[in-house]
Amino acid sequence: MSKVEFLGHMNEILELPSGTLAGVEKLDELYSWNSLAMMSFIAFADEHFRLSLSPRQFMSAETINDLGKLVGVTA
Repeated sequence: MSKVEFLGHMNEILELPSGTLAGVEKLDELYSWNSLAMMSFIAFADEHFRLSLSPRQFMSAETINDLGKLVGVTA
């Protein structure tokens, strides 16, 4: 999956307009990054990458790009 595709999925997860995210956004500054979005990200990682992430694995992620790195998406 390309970074552009990943960002598109993250826009959907966070219920943001298409093209909103660039990747550098800090998760703790995004209003819609909440427990529901976290669970949606875990489901997304499982569905698209066949990864079983625990909340502990992504708690250290600080940005959207960090989440991408967890699932293997790079620039």
